[in-house]
Amino acid sequence: MSVDQTYDPTIEDSYRKQTVLDGRMCYIEIIDTAGQEEYSALRDLWIRQAEGFVLVYSVASRDSFDRIEGFRRSLYSVKRPIFALAGNQADRVNEREVSQVDGEDLARNYGCEYVETSAKTGENVEDVFFGLARRLRALKEIEESSTSTLEPGKCTKLKKPLGKCIVM
Repeated sequence: MSVDQTYDPTIEDSYRKQTVLDGRMCYIEIIDTAGQEEYSALRDLWIRQAEGFVLVYSVASRDSFDRIEGFRRSLYSVKRPIFALAGNQADRVNEREVSQVDGEDLARNYGCEYVETSAKTGENVEDVFFGLARRLRALKEIEESSTSTLEPGKCTKLKKPLGKCIVM
């Protein structure tokens, strides 16, 4: 899932992938707002519809790292989300402004997974999305098993679809 060098986030802001993950079909939809204000009117709608989120900052930009907390708060203003933290542009080694330790500390504070990625080279890009999809599946399975109803002599499990993972 490496990104085309000519990628323009103002034009290409959505990506969908249907894949087999751990032997089961998974549908991943990525909505890339690039933190742009023009998407703020739709943000709450997307947050309500999405099941998981990847908060992304550039390891070459302390400012983008510092803005992550504001994005996290906007998620929590709508719902209690499942998310991962990604330090992107890991290929820009000589321009790094945010250490890996800073990213790991923030993720530990948030209680989420942290992955350093490079959209340019494709390094760890699938890992962050697939890791989040696995976590969402596991939580849905726990939720599903806790919604079973017991009747005398009968156990009925309420079924929910597990195949669709929307990642924002």
